[in-house]
Amino acid sequence: MEPSLIYKALSNETRRLIMQWLKKPEDYFDEQAYLKQGLNFQIGVCVGDIQAKSGLAQSVISSYLLTMQKSGLLESERVGKWTYYRRNEKTIQEFAEYIQKEL
Repeated sequence: MEPSLIYKALSNETRRLIMQWLKKPEDYFDEQAYLKQGLNFQIGVCVGDIQAKSGLAQSVISSYLLTMQKSGLLESERVGKWTYYRRNEKTIQEFAEYIQKEL
């Protein structure tokens, strides 16, 4: 875990919103489309769905997701031509413990 990368990733409001959306994706995205494909939110949320919810360009969202993945906050999984992102709860917990101890 690299705290400075996490701070940078969380310094943007949209990236913080993405973390919130991915914490409880069923509150923000339609799982039925996933179930029809034999998937569920355990795999994560498709980049296209995150982009549509944010209203930002795909290139911007892809850059945000890459920043968050490099910081360790997100994990990704590719299924066919789609990439799905989910929270990395282990890193999030480590960061929370770091904040509690160090700050």
